[in-house]
Amino acid sequence: MKIRRVGLVGLGMMGHGMAANLLRKGFGLSVKVNRDRSRLADILAAGGKECATNAEVARQSDAVLICVASSPQVEEIVLGAGGLMEAARPGLLVVDTSTSEPGSTARIREALAAKGTAFVDAPLARTPKEAEEGRLNTMVGAEPATLEELRPVFAAYCENIFHVGPPGAGHTLKLVNNFMALTIAASIAEAFAVAAKAGVRLDKLFEVVSQGALNSSIFQMIGGGAIAGDLTRMKFSIVNAAKDLRYYTHLAESLPVGAFVGAAVQQSYSQAVALGFGDKLIASMIEAQEKANGLRILAG
Repeated sequence: MKIRRVGLVGLGMMGHGMAANLLRKGFGLSVKVNRDRSRLADILAAGGKECATNAEVARQSDAVLICVASSPQVEEIVLGAGGLMEAARPGLLVVDTSTSEPGSTARIREALAAKGTAFVDAPLARTPKEAEEGRLNTMVGAEPATLEELRPVFAAYCENIFHVGPPGAGHTLKLVNNFMALTIAASIAEAFAVAAKAGVRLDKLFEVVSQGALNSSIFQMIGGGAIAGDLTRMKFSIVNAAKDLRYYTHLAESLPVGAFVGAAVQQSYSQAVALGFGDKLIASMIEAQEKANGLRILAG
């Protein structure tokens, strides 16, 4: 079956770019937004259709994409009142592009399979900028034939499509990926705090690391942001980072594998949330270190 009609539940920073690119590539698009309607107007003007319920999105679509923050939201979208389950049918494809907990993904997949609906995990990498440009990365957990059905949909908003394994592999790999990235970000914030307390010039710390093996795009966003006084370079919230790390440690415990580093990093983000920085972006881990340690790190 050729997919012509796509549904999208969630029109946030990533979802808006996905929606815009699906429309540009000629797909019929039905959307469902929850509270934030600020990104809806131009999608409707470009030909998108707003639906009143998630079930209506499913009825209007050959494939439905979910792009929200957490597993409880995904579960509500699929299994809740007016959810996708009410319109599940043989041939319908449901794709979770969120960073979700693998155990929850497995439960939803089994529930939808009973109605002949395939549930694919295809979480995203990169930023809202690449979402608007149609240059996201996706890591897909699906059967090969299902991926091939969905490939034109993914290609509408992704530059790179990675088939990482069977159903469930996408969300597992994304959590491992995010654990590494968020660990690097937290370690940079902590290192800058220690250096500041020790009286090291932070511009020199930035200069040395930028010219060595430790340099990375994350270091440039976090460390460079600290030097420039710009904490907007890594477009991901601290509260979502804490959630992802919680999912990662749950995954490790379920295997079981020791996750000592993961637990410590999770606590660093949980502390930042407790200090009032949850809604800020990842680079504000620098601000959390300032507040926790009574330091001045940021330039300006």
